[in-house]
Amino acid sequence: MISDRIKRMSPSQTLELNAKVAELRTEGKSIIALNTGEPDFNTPPPVIEAAHRAMLEGKTKYTPTPGILPLREAIARKLLKDNGIEYDPSEIIVSTGAKFALSNAFQVLCNPGDEVIIPTPCWVSYVEMVKLAGGLPVLVPVAHDNRLDVDAVERAIMPKTRIILINSPNNPTGAVYTEISMRRVAELAIKHDLFIITDEVYEKLIYGTTPHVSIASFSPEVWARTLTVNAFSKAYAMTGWRIGYAAGPKEIIKGISAVQGHTTSNSTSFVQWAAITALEECDEHVEFMRKVFEERRNYMFERVSKLPGFNCPFPEGAFYLFPDVSGTFGKRVGDRVISDAPALADYLLDEAGVALVPGNAFEAPTAIRLTYSNSMENLIAAMDRIEVAIAKLS
Repeated sequence: MISDRIKRMSPSQTLELNAKVAELRTEGKSIIALNTGEPDFNTPPPVIEAAHRAMLEGKTKYTPTPGILPLREAIARKLLKDNGIEYDPSEIIVSTGAKFALSNAFQVLCNPGDEVIIPTPCWVSYVEMVKLAGGLPVLVPVAHDNRLDVDAVERAIMPKTRIILINSPNNPTGAVYTEISMRRVAELAIKHDLFIITDEVYEKLIYGTTPHVSIASFSPEVWARTLTVNAFSKAYAMTGWRIGYAAGPKEIIKGISAVQGHTTSNSTSFVQWAAITALEECDEHVEFMRKVFEERRNYMFERVSKLPGFNCPFPEGAFYLFPDVSGTFGKRVGDRVISDAPALADYLLDEAGVALVPGNAFEAPTAIRLTYSNSMENLIAAMDRIEVAIAKLS
């Protein structure tokens, strides 16, 4: 009874782990969650107040499918100011999170059998989104230091290649790709007549010296073949509000709007009004969270780098560490053998009560993802537990 495309789809390992953590906590177990990819801060008060005000004013009805014009105008101003990209509001669509914008984009851009190049490690949903749209994901590993391997991307381009997908700052690695790398990707897209989708949801969370660069800002020719996707979830601690957006050529946006019109229709009306406040009044809140994340990043990197068997690249953005843990493979405690990353994650959940995501979820089977979007108190306790558990392996 179930369709073949659903049978071929893998469920989200991160969401399954979230459910498992919730179940263990219900059983009374003490679990520190370093698996969840969302800020631990509450949404800034001005955003909450704006949503409340919008509801009281009766802004709770259907809106146009692409979103209310004042929000699309605010997004256009943001993209020009922050990213150097000029869009008309008609070239912007608001969606129920960046995830839905991305999913719709693949539906619009992929014909059956079209190939989508995805640098790995990559976010868990990219591969399945492409497959659901009838496309073929082509996975291209980045360099070992998390630099974007543009030469490898070029070698992966074939006659059926349609899209290059870029995610910077990156989930799960925290890598921020350089402008040089981005410009080379843009050149490849022009040379081979490809489209670029760039997922920029972590753009506000950068701690190093490599600045965020939006590919669509390079030239009109690059703009015309790029879809820029972003959201309010990470920067403004609005994960549960489910609001994101995409900006690109009008023809692509119209296609995304057509798909959205037959699925979710508009994003929640009063959330759209609150999102305007996020863009226009919450820079100080975002900067406060960024500084706290940077402090946590520094602490976690120091602790994780000292763990035997862990080799951790230094992340410049997002809120993740993604160490290679293959140095633990083959070690054991009693009859329990750490055969791979999932086995290590299971061991740390059982032995230390710390939830982590194995790298298999991100197409990187020798790694493991830890998030530092948790309180410093919990991070200290989690690392103490992990150290004790790792010390038991021999």
